[in-house]
Amino acid sequence: MKYEAVIGLEVHAEVLTNTKAFCSCTTEFGGRPNTHVCPVCLGLPGALPKINKEVIEKTIKAGLALNCKINKHNRFDRKNYFYPDTSKNYQITQDEFPICTDGYIEIETKDGVKKKIGIERIHMEEDAGKQLHTRTGTLVDFNRCGAPLMEIVTKPDIKTPEEATLYLTKLRSILFSLGVSDVKMEEGSLRCDGNISIREKGEKGLGVKSEIKNMNSFKALEKALSYEYDRQVNALEKDEALRVETRRWDEETQSTKLMRTKEELSDYRFFPEGDLPPLYISDEWINSIRKTIKELPYEKEERFIKDYDLPKYDAMVLTQNDAMAVFFEETAKENKDYKSISNWLMGDISRLLNESNKKVEDLKFKAKDLSELIDLINSSKISSAAGKKVLEEMFSLGKQPMDIVKEKGLIQDSDEDSILLEVLKVLDENPNIEEEYSGGRVNIVGFAVGQIMKATRGKANPKIVNKLVRQELEKRK
Repeated sequence: MKYEAVIGLEVHAEVLTNTKAFCSCTTEFGGRPNTHVCPVCLGLPGALPKINKEVIEKTIKAGLALNCKINKHNRFDRKNYFYPDTSKNYQITQDEFPICTDGYIEIETKDGVKKKIGIERIHMEEDAGKQLHTRTGTLVDFNRCGAPLMEIVTKPDIKTPEEATLYLTKLRSILFSLGVSDVKMEEGSLRCDGNISIREKGEKGLGVKSEIKNMNSFKALEKALSYEYDRQVNALEKDEALRVETRRWDEETQSTKLMRTKEELSDYRFFPEGDLPPLYISDEWINSIRKTIKELPYEKEERFIKDYDLPKYDAMVLTQNDAMAVFFEETAKENKDYKSISNWLMGDISRLLNESNKKVEDLKFKAKDLSELIDLINSSKISSAAGKKVLEEMFSLGKQPMDIVKEKGLIQDSDEDSILLEVLKVLDENPNIEEEYSGGRVNIVGFAVGQIMKATRGKANPKIVNKLVRQELEKRK
C-alpha cells in the first residue's frame, strides 16, 4: 500500500520591536532572569495591557508580503490554560478574528516544480516565559513573557519534508528582509511546530496527526518529519492504532519522542480580551504600510537571473543578504562581467568576511575597486593567483587594486618572446620532459608549466606558458 504525508506548519516569529506586545518592558534577548518584567507582563492584579502599535504594523506588513487578506475588524482574546511559565494563566492571542488570512508562499522543488503553500492565518499573540530544568528542580524565567509574536499557520498543503524545509526557508528570508523579525532560531525568535499525518495515496480525508513541537533548525525539522512519516507508516502496516500525539525531536537518538497524547481537543475557553478594545484597520493604514515593502528576496532573485544572466544558485546566494545584493549591483554598474563579480562575492570575499566575523557593510574597498580588480585579471595584466593576493590587501587595508599591484610588482608578463626564452631554457635543462611527452605522457606539460612559473616567480602569463610549452614539445617529437 502506498501512503503520502499531509503536513502543516505553525511558525512563531517574534516581532522585531524594542518593547513587548502590551507593556513597555524590553524585548532584548537574555538578561538576568526575571529582570525584564513588570506588573503587566506578569499579570498582577490591576495592571492593564496597552497595544503596541508597531506589532500591528509589522504583522500587517508580513501579511501583505505573504499575499494575505488583511482583515479590517480584529480583536484580541484570552486563551485560558495553566502552565508554570504563563503567570496570568491565560495568553492574549487572536482566535476568531485573526489579522491576516488566506495567503500563500510559492516554493520551487529541486526538480523545478513550483507549488503554492497556502497560509490559513496569521495572528498576533504574546509569548510565554521559559522553564530552566536543573538537578534540584525547575526554575521559571519570565523575561520572555509578553514578547510579541506572529503565528503563521499553513494549510495542509505540504506533502514532503523537503517542501516543509523549502517553505520555512523562504518564509524566514521574507520576514528577515521585511525587518519584521530577526528570525534567530538559536535565540528562539523563530520556532516551528510541525503537524503530520499520513493517508493512502488518492484519499482526500486526513489521517491521525502528530504534532512535533518547537523545532529550532531546518535540518531538525526535515529529519523529524521524515522519521515521523516512517513511524506512522510502520504502525499502520502492523495494524497498530495511531493516536493524536504531541512529540518532540530527540537529536541524540535521531527520533521523535512522545510528550503527551490528546484523547480530546483542549478546551481553552476562548473569550474576548476585555482589557483591550477591538481593532479597526483602515484602507489608508494598510496602503501606507504596503508602500514600505521593498523588493523581496525571491523577487530580486528572479530579476538577477533575468537581468544579469546568473545561475539560479548564484542569484539565490546573492539575494539572501541585502548588503551583498546592493554591492553586486553597484559593481555591475561598473563592470559587465557579472559572473566574475558573483564568483568573487560568493567566494573569496565571503570567506574573508566569515574569517574576520565582519559584514559586507564593513568592507574597506568599494564596488569600483572590485570592478578594477576583475578588469586587471581579464586583461591578463595580473594572474588569478595574484588577484587573490590583491584582494586580501584591499580587504585588510582598503587600498586600490592598481596601487597594490605596483607596490608588490605583480604585473603579469605576456610577452611571448621573453616567455619563450624561459620555456626553451627549462626544456633544455630537463630533457626528461621531452622524452616523457614523446612517449605519450601529456600531463607532463603541467610539470613543465610549473617549473617555468617558478623560474619567472609567477609573473609569466600561465595561458601563454601553457601554449608555448605544447608548441615546443610538438616540434621536438
